[in-house]
Amino acid sequence: MELIEIETEQTMQREEAARLLHRLADSLERHNEVEFLQDGLKFRVRVPDEIQVEIELEIEDDGSSLEIELSW
Repeated sequence: MELIEIETEQTMQREEAARLLHRLADSLERHNEVEFLQDGLKFRVRVPDEIQVEIELEIEDDGSSLEIELSW
C-alpha cells in the first residue's frame, strides 16, 4: 500500500541541479533523512544506515539520462 508519493520534474541549470544533489547528500550524511517541500508541506523521511543504491546511465544519439535510485 502506497501512502505518499511525491514526484516532480523540472528544467534547471546544471549548476542548480548540482546544488540540489549536494543538499540531498548533505541531508543524508548529517541528518540521516531526506526532506521534500511540496505544495507548502514539508516531508521528512528517515533513512536507515544501510540502503540499496541503483544507478542507471543511458547514452543515446538524441540524449542521455542518469537515474539514481535509493531504496530501503
